[in-house]
Amino acid sequence: MRHITILILSILTIQLSHSQINELGVFLGGSNFIGDVGATNFIAPNNPALGILYKWNRSPRHSWRVSLIYSDLEADDSKSDDPRRLQRNYYFKSNLLEISAGMEFTFIDFNLHTGRKIGTPYLFTGISVAHHDNYYFLNGVQTSENNSSWAYGIPMALGYKTNILGAIILGVEVGARYTFSDELEGSMPDSANHLPYRFGNINNNDWYVFSGITLTYTFGEKPCYCYN
Repeated sequence: MRHITILILSILTIQLSHSQINELGVFLGGSNFIGDVGATNFIAPNNPALGILYKWNRSPRHSWRVSLIYSDLEADDSKSDDPRRLQRNYYFKSNLLEISAGMEFTFIDFNLHTGRKIGTPYLFTGISVAHHDNYYFLNGVQTSENNSSWAYGIPMALGYKTNILGAIILGVEVGARYTFSDELEGSMPDSANHLPYRFGNINNNDWYVFSGITLTYTFGEKPCYCYN
């Protein structure tokens, strides 16, 4: 019985390994911050964002996806339409490294095995965690707390992708990240000693947005999973 079980598992593993279709590529774009400092425009990239991503195309309609993206987040009260922020005139800049994982859903079957040029809108969501340095504002100046934190969040991206050359896929997407943190820009200092320097709306957490393109190479037994 033990040998039969091992044989069955081996056969299933072989079948799964042949049917796993992979995508590996890069993200190139920009980032912008939405919080207690700066403008609140939803899509207003002001710093480059670079990353790598991997997808496993489980079917023509959905894929598992992981990514690693680095960017600087920057916000300036002088770019805001809020007169209170204009008068305050805070400015911050901080680096951020994000890891996200989740599922990508396509609106139309995305089966590259047909050999035709195809395209589809898609949605991506899952979980994310971003590493960032901690700050507070002392006399209106961004001041380091000499420590760092991890901000957990929910990525929500909308995009469109198409095959442009054989196994090369080009995507264009805008992805907002809602975080469970209010520390990214220093409005909620991490250290208890700096809590008197809190400012802004402490009931609203921080957001940031990645806008750009993805360029991936599809490899595996077939260009894309299909049922045939």
